[in-house]
Amino acid sequence: MESNQWIQIKVTSKVENLDSLCAVMSMLSNGLQIEDYSDLEDRILDGVYGDLIDESVLNADKTVASVSIYVSADKPTEYYTMYLGERLDALKIEHTIELIALCEDDWANSWKQYYKPIEIGERLVVVPMWESYENTENKVVVRMDPGMAFGTGTHETTRLCATLLERYVDNTTKMLDVGCGSGILAICASKLGAKECYAYDIDPVAVKVARENVKDNGVTNIECGVSDLLLGVKSGKYDVITANIVADIIIRLLPDISKFMHDKTKLILSGIIDERCEDVYASIAKNSLEIIEEIHENGWCALSVKKK
Repeated sequence: MESNQWIQIKVTSKVENLDSLCAVMSMLSNGLQIEDYSDLEDRILDGVYGDLIDESVLNADKTVASVSIYVSADKPTEYYTMYLGERLDALKIEHTIELIALCEDDWANSWKQYYKPIEIGERLVVVPMWESYENTENKVVVRMDPGMAFGTGTHETTRLCATLLERYVDNTTKMLDVGCGSGILAICASKLGAKECYAYDIDPVAVKVARENVKDNGVTNIECGVSDLLLGVKSGKYDVITANIVADIIIRLLPDISKFMHDKTKLILSGIIDERCEDVYASIAKNSLEIIEEIHENGWCALSVKKK
């Protein structure tokens, strides 16, 4: 295929599932296109002129919403659709997935001008692979390629996790990341001085991307592998565990996580929309864990948890 050809991956579900759908798809890309016309009539009443709106939009089904991401046509889209299917099925969200071929001249490179170094936490900075960066403030630099998707540091959930990681990681830390995506959190932990890191994801393409990003960052103490939550995780106790996923999957994870924790382990949970916090709180208490810190940003929540 031509290098300027792209695939739109469009997932449609009932409008009440939109927040969860966005949470899942934001694990694949930070550039989401959302189609939600459920409140269109209210907007028209508030002053938007209906005759200026395309008829197809006016007649669109108001009970459903769609979220799209865009990937290069040379990427294995079957892995993306498999990832989405598994995550959404686990959440019991009925959905349809469409693949739409697109051509956009120079898109493959022109978007890069909008992706610049971004600071996360107090010490970390995520820098695009192609950008030069003058590290005048002695930052911990993590290099990422957002064209690979699965997490680039721009999403609130990643920033919240990284903020908490900075507080808990030192040169004795054994770190575990469940649902690693791009590998960004394990790479951050390694560069913050962690002794050893283990990163797992259910999606083989995410693991492949994570391994590439680990190699590109020149770190050698991160082991990446495929695992359905904790099923394939290396046994033992970890000092810091991160799970930047979604509320329902976190609730599934919590009954089994204690066997990987010692009394001082910090469990960092994120990917939680504010509306689902109470459900996660209840599951934490039910599984003999307790919250020691929580931080919020733009409707997202991250929790630091330990054993009671």
